[in-house]
Amino acid sequence: MEKILVFLKDKSRVIKEKFFTKHEKQHSEKYYKIIDILNNYSLIWHAFLSMVVVFFVELASRWSLISAVSFIGKTPLVFIYNSFIVFASLTLVYLFRRRAFARLIISSFWIILGIINGIVLSNRVTPFGFADLTVVSDLLTMLDTYISPTMMVLIIVGVVVFVIFCTLIYIHGPQYKGQQKRILSLVSILSIIFVAIPAVTNVAQEKNVVAGYFTNIAQGYMDYGFVYSFSSGFVNWGMDKPDNYDEAVIDALMQAVESEKAVTTLTTENGPNIITVLLESFVDPNEYTFMTYSQDPTPFYHYLEENFTSGYLTMPVVGAGTANAEFEILTGMRLHYFGTGEYPYKTILKEVPNCESIASHLKSIGYGTHAVHNNGGNFYSRVNAFSMMGFDTFTSKELMDITEFTPNEGWAEDSILAEETMKTLTSTEGPDLTYVITVGQHGVYPEDKVIETPYCEVYGLPTEEETNAWTYYMHQANKTDQFMQELITYLEELDEDTIVVFWGDHLPTMGLEDEDMLTGDIFKSKYVTWNNFGLEKNDKDLYAYQLMADIFDQIGFHEGTMVAYHQTQADNPDNQAYLDGIEQLQYDILYGDRFCYDGNVDKYPATDIIMGIDEVIITEMYPYTDEEGSEYVALKGEGFTNWSRVYVNGEKVGTQYVSGNELWIKANRVEDGDTVVVNQNGSKNTIFRSSNEFVYVAPVVDTQTTETTENTEGTESTENVETPENPEVPTTP
Repeated sequence: MEKILVFLKDKSRVIKEKFFTKHEKQHSEKYYKIIDILNNYSLIWHAFLSMVVVFFVELASRWSLISAVSFIGKTPLVFIYNSFIVFASLTLVYLFRRRAFARLIISSFWIILGIINGIVLSNRVTPFGFADLTVVSDLLTMLDTYISPTMMVLIIVGVVVFVIFCTLIYIHGPQYKGQQKRILSLVSILSIIFVAIPAVTNVAQEKNVVAGYFTNIAQGYMDYGFVYSFSSGFVNWGMDKPDNYDEAVIDALMQAVESEKAVTTLTTENGPNIITVLLESFVDPNEYTFMTYSQDPTPFYHYLEENFTSGYLTMPVVGAGTANAEFEILTGMRLHYFGTGEYPYKTILKEVPNCESIASHLKSIGYGTHAVHNNGGNFYSRVNAFSMMGFDTFTSKELMDITEFTPNEGWAEDSILAEETMKTLTSTEGPDLTYVITVGQHGVYPEDKVIETPYCEVYGLPTEEETNAWTYYMHQANKTDQFMQELITYLEELDEDTIVVFWGDHLPTMGLEDEDMLTGDIFKSKYVTWNNFGLEKNDKDLYAYQLMADIFDQIGFHEGTMVAYHQTQADNPDNQAYLDGIEQLQYDILYGDRFCYDGNVDKYPATDIIMGIDEVIITEMYPYTDEEGSEYVALKGEGFTNWSRVYVNGEKVGTQYVSGNELWIKANRVEDGDTVVVNQNGSKNTIFRSSNEFVYVAPVVDTQTTETTENTEGTESTENVETPENPEVPTTP
């Protein structure tokens, strides 16, 4: 053993001496000549290197050589502009003597970002943006979603190799031997970054080479390149202060609103329940011009459209960006004024103490306010956002006993949402606002046939792959339609005044263009309503940020800064003065001095949001042996889900979901006297809700009398208790 240790020590010394120790090494004359050329013509070298970097960034982002080459060929000016941004970043090398090492780090930085974007896009429809860096901890908890175990191993190996390579370049790479003019270099670099880039960007935007605002974030990245799109998210973060923003301007706007707004007649005594439902990627099938189908996949939707108020909505996004469509609906604010590719949920709503919304308005007069979503609570930072907006409760998938999942990406089916919505309405004495978010129609839409007997067949598509994708989409649209009908059926039985607003957040991610839609506009979605207290049908087309103000107007509610502004000033929704007022007010609320509240920061306070409606309860624990002889302890109770995790004495242990009333843990993970809790966990082990504390009492077996004391805390011991029949071992989705 001693000889082996000596051998390893000698070898490590040799490796360190050979590879990781700086030696003066004589290179060939040709080597030094090349180095001199690169130093003397470094700007030309950087220009070429920048174009190479951008090409590999696009290749990594798109995972397609054809697409990367097409990007260069079809939009050469965009390619050159992206290369200019990389070129500007490469000027930083002039601050260092180890310029080869600096070039390697800067070039690798861009390419690694491109690789990350490619991985993210292969798992979600929205690209990797600068805003994602603000929630990097959330992204790290989703690595198992984005990256397979095999890919994770390859990435780790790649990172190790890259670090070793960089270390070797740092130690053995060439160093600049000439005179360094650091002050001149620094001035030049700052001029390029803070003068040249903004100037070139302004020209590029004026000439429509690149866009200053992305209505479709995913398409924006494809059209304008990753480097520009990612960088613009860094530069254009948040809202710019309006030129004439001050207290006098805000006061004038508020006085105009006050002079015109109606008196609020809505109270908790006469107010209806209000339910607004985001239909993920849902579009009226009749809106598509390029295909037909064997039968109407959404008959109930069309019944609502024919009999209740409905209309077109102009959405701020297309193909992706659900949270941004949601932001406009809930707040009445306009996404257009935020940065390129920005999600306010991930940025400003993590900085402000609160944010007015339809929830905070109704909560201020006594409504219960709830959100329901059959996807992760932490996704898009919704838990925080909904708290800032004034929601009392949020039932995310972690609090739902979901057993049905879609065939494509394992999204939860929407069928569970009708019952979960009803729980919110019956959880309080007075009227409620409930915001529901579906997910069942979420992409990606499979190009293989995954449903043997779809609800309807589609016709008119040029390829089998497109036919399969649209057949799947229409099948899921029918399931959404069934959910809508089930919800309305429940509400009719509830016999409480209620209004429901269903709206599609954006078109599906299927490469649709204006000519594919009946409206000729891919930003047009639809909304339909239902009510049981006699509201007249009053169809109108609206912008997303106007929708709930219009609904509130119909039921007699005229409070809230943005609500009242839209109700009184939107006679001409395209009037520049009206749009300028929106910009002024939302800047004042989110970034300014809140003059519209007379400086009262807590006019609409954030809530200590409660996750879920149902309690999580452990009622009993007992030993259990399965058919294969494996020993478990079964937990019986209520409120368990696939996201329930058992904690013993504060430490999480492996948990097997059996049903909403039963969980299993390995018998050796718990002992007599241990304290057991079931937590409902979100991503990064966020604990959304906890059960009661339950002290485990191990059964005592008397081998002579076979008397068994069963662990049923709070109940009397029993003798000769039979073990429950073995349930089938479930397969956790």
